[in-house]
Amino acid sequence: MTDDQLSTTWNLGTEGDDLYARLMAVHEGLSDDESARLNVRLVLLLMNHIGDRAVLEAAITAAQASGLRRAGTA
Repeated sequence: MTDDQLSTTWNLGTEGDDLYARLMAVHEGLSDDESARLNVRLVLLLMNHIGDRAVLEAAITAAQASGLRRAGTA
């Protein structure tokens, strides 16, 4: 795999469940708007950390194709 390829294989070892629980906990007590803004800040921080446009474009495309639908659409 080259540096400009998106890794979609599991890369969190045994920490995945704990990290998921941490992510869910940080959203507790937030309004939908506050939760959405937190997610945007997290995404932007991670995008900055990755810093590779090709990888980020691949991630955006993969997320878009993963079956997620925009709110209010069928």
